[in-house]
Amino acid sequence: QVQLVESGGGLVQPGGSLRLSCAASESVAWYVMGWYRHPPGGERELVATITSVGRPLYVESAEGRFTISRDDAKNTVYLQMDKLEPADTAVYYCNEQRWKFPWGQGTQVTVSS
Repeated sequence: QVQLVESGGGLVQPGGSLRLSCAASESVAWYVMGWYRHPPGGERELVATITSVGRPLYVESAEGRFTISRDDAKNTVYLQMDKLEPADTAVYYCNEQRWKFPWGQGTQVTVSS
């Protein structure tokens, strides 16, 4: 079964950037992969997805600020986050679009001055 490991989170000031990585234990090249986040006191929510041919889709709050990409040779999905805002504070996870794989531990992103 595919295992997912997220990394790249941290503490950043508003307006800053982070690049998250999601490393899969085996190929996920044929899957639509997504980034999700779980904000404090909230529900897990979709941030962006990317198809097997690299077509991205973003939720409104991520459009124009975040970029999802994938490198199937490395079994890795990325999320470049720019112009970060305090509302982006959350634990970020990746998974197949229908949550097919077990959830990883996530990576904490904190946006604060």
